[in-house]
Amino acid sequence: MKNLQKMGGIAALIGAAINLFALVTYMTLLAPTGYGSDDPGQVVTFLADNQAIMRVWYIIIYLVLGVCLIFLSLALYERLKAGSPVLAQAVTIFTLIWAVLVIVVGTLSINDLSSVVRLFDQNPAQAATVWLTLGTVETGLGAGGGETMVSALWFVLLGWATLRARELPSVLNYLGVVTGIAGILMVVLPSLTLAAVVYEVGLPIWLVWLGIVMLRRSPVLAA
Repeated sequence: MKNLQKMGGIAALIGAAINLFALVTYMTLLAPTGYGSDDPGQVVTFLADNQAIMRVWYIIIYLVLGVCLIFLSLALYERLKAGSPVLAQAVTIFTLIWAVLVIVVGTLSINDLSSVVRLFDQNPAQAATVWLTLGTVETGLGAGGGETMVSALWFVLLGWATLRARELPSVLNYLGVVTGIAGILMVVLPSLTLAAVVYEVGLPIWLVWLGIVMLRRSPVLAA
């Protein structure tokens, strides 16, 4: 169990680092140079010029994160099953659904990147139209859509489970619940900027704190 908890703690810390990396990279490097533009033509031009970098970026922020979530789900189940077995199973299911969605969105993003760049060489206007359609699917499944909703529900459910099992600090549990509620509002009310900020900031902070807690030797001390 000790080794699994350490693996879960490391996975949580890596997940936090990936989320911070994705947020900072998008805000400082990608958005100002065209990727965050509302103009699909500008986006596909950026993708065509930077496809190798974007491919690596997708692998890190999606595929690596998805694998980390799988290890985190196993560690959390092991930690919670004694105090709240039913909720521990539900939390594990939601974590695995989240992991699958992240990996699926990552795979779609990589495949869509290849398709759009290939089409861009032949017909840039058509590539922009295709990207607009593909991007809508990715958004619906990923951030701001299905992935965010599942992760937000996971936060709320996990906060409830850990409060019952008393395996994590109470403040950490409440932070998770607040982050989860913000994520739900982010999907339901996209215009509510504050909810998006709370979710995007709360997610890495919560993961860092969870990782530190899980890396402690004794679950009792962590509680």
